[in-house]
Amino acid sequence: MAIFENYSALKQDAKIRMDKTNEALKKDFSGLRTGRASTALLDGIMVEAYGSVVPLKQVANISVPEARLLTVQVWDKSMAKGVEKAIRSSELGLNPASDGQVIRIPIPPLTEERRLELIKVAGKYTEQARVAVRNIRREAMDAVKKMQKDGKISEDEQKKYESEIQTMTDAAVKAADDALKAKEQEIKQI
Repeated sequence: MAIFENYSALKQDAKIRMDKTNEALKKDFSGLRTGRASTALLDGIMVEAYGSVVPLKQVANISVPEARLLTVQVWDKSMAKGVEKAIRSSELGLNPASDGQVIRIPIPPLTEERRLELIKVAGKYTEQARVAVRNIRREAMDAVKKMQKDGKISEDEQKKYESEIQTMTDAAVKAADDALKAKEQEIKQI
């Protein structure tokens, strides 16, 4: 745990970390398929290239020519089979078709069963974000208690600071829940 000289530095650190947690949640959500093509869908795909494993973005150009189609233009033709295999073996349920250096990935419409699965995954991501925010809150509360114990702040200040940290935590958890509701609506949309 970091040692803070004053409360404002502690509060700022906790706020930044909570905001980053919610940004990470939104990034996780961008990888969930909603029936529309998005380049973010392929962000997590790693490809074996030149003896190491690299993100797909580092070996190809990804574009969205149509609402339900992704194209992956591989820079080195010898990499096409590896990229196609990586996309097919991902848990996205996509079926790429290659014609040389260009790999076309049609985005099939989601079934009701798949929509429910995606909503569960989104819920899991949100719960992980909530846990992370609560851990940040716990660390901040412990730091405030230590400041009071060390005589840096009074008991009244401790109560006030703990209340402010709880308010920040509530706002961060609400932001995560709002992001989940928005993602659920996006997934349910036909």
